[in-house]
Amino acid sequence: MPGQPNPDFMRRAIALATENVAAVRGGPFAAVVVLGGKIVGEGVNSVTVSNDPTAHAEVNAIRAAAKALGTFTLAGCELYTSCEPCPMCLAAAYWARLDAIYYGARAADAARAGFDDAILYEELRKDSAVRKLRSTQLLSDEAWSSFAAWIASPNKIEY
Repeated sequence: MPGQPNPDFMRRAIALATENVAAVRGGPFAAVVVLGGKIVGEGVNSVTVSNDPTAHAEVNAIRAAAKALGTFTLAGCELYTSCEPCPMCLAAAYWARLDAIYYGARAADAARAGFDDAILYEELRKDSAVRKLRSTQLLSDEAWSSFAAWIASPNKIEY
C-alpha cells in the first residue's frame, strides 16, 4: 500500500534530471526508488552516453534499487520520476512490483521538448500483425519446451 507522496523525493528526481542535462550525460529524465522513506536507488537517462536505448531513468533507478536491496522484486517501494513513464518504463515498474509511481511532467510535456512516445501507445493498441515493426511467430512448438521445462522444474524461483 503506497504511503503519502513526498515532494522532497520528486524534487530529488527533478534535480537529477536537470543535472543530467547540464552535465551533457543524457536526456532530461531522472527517477528515484524509495523504500520506507529512504532512497534506495537513483537513475538518470543515459541512453546516449551508454549507447543503450533501454537506459531510461526509471529502468536505471529500478536496476540500482534491486541491486542495492539484493532482490528482483521491489514490492513495498515507490517510484518518483521527473516525467510520466514511457510504455517501456511503465512495464518495468509493473515487472518490479512497485507499489506506486509519482511523476512530475506529463508525457505531453516531454513531447513538447522533442521526446514523443505517442507512436508507442498507438502501436500497442494495434494487433501485432499490423504494427509498423513486423512481428511474426516462429517455431512455437519448440519454443514451448522452455515453458514446459519451467513448469516441471522443482528449483524455479517464481516471480
